[in-house]
Amino acid sequence: MDRKDLGMDETEMEDNAQTVSLTDEEGRSLLCYVERSLNVQNQEYALLLPVDAPIEIFAWAVDEEEEEEMLMDIDEEELEDIFTTARAVLAEQDLILHRTALTLTASGDLPEVEEDDIISLDIEQENGQPNLEQFQQLASFFFEEQEYVVCTPLDPLLFFARLDEGRPELLSPEEFQNLLDLEEFQEIRAQLEQQNELDDDIE
Repeated sequence: MDRKDLGMDETEMEDNAQTVSLTDEEGRSLLCYVERSLNVQNQEYALLLPVDAPIEIFAWAVDEEEEEEMLMDIDEEELEDIFTTARAVLAEQDLILHRTALTLTASGDLPEVEEDDIISLDIEQENGQPNLEQFQQLASFFFEEQEYVVCTPLDPLLFFARLDEGRPELLSPEEFQNLLDLEEFQEIRAQLEQQNELDDDIE
């Protein structure tokens, strides 16, 4: 499923979709579309899609065992150091980089995806299993002789939240797993998957 598989084009989403803001412990916010909402055991939940494009910044590093370069995550301290430079680099493409909650985002029109700009990475999940993810490279830059790559994921970045009087609250991994185990949620999940398959067939 790519960005356009979510049932609306960007203009329609801006005009019609309900939005809510997720907030992190630092007080930063992330504006999201309510992609889907559902009620399970008298509790309302929502699947949320960030309004602006999620951004990941990776650093090139040498794998000493295999003696080849690979892309690595950066920590918060390193992000603080390079953020201004990364923001300036994206500004050259008329994109504005933001320090939003949960993920960096960029507002503006993303360039068309070119095959040469696609990067595939094995991202380790919380259960320790690798998951192949694809990113569109938007830019690269050097900071103090270290090369960095600015990317956006090709698949939508979705968040699952509990809605309390319309205010979203992210579920902990344990809460989300408990929800997945509920028979009622499994039935709803199956319905959503069938709807996604139908949408794909229509397209």
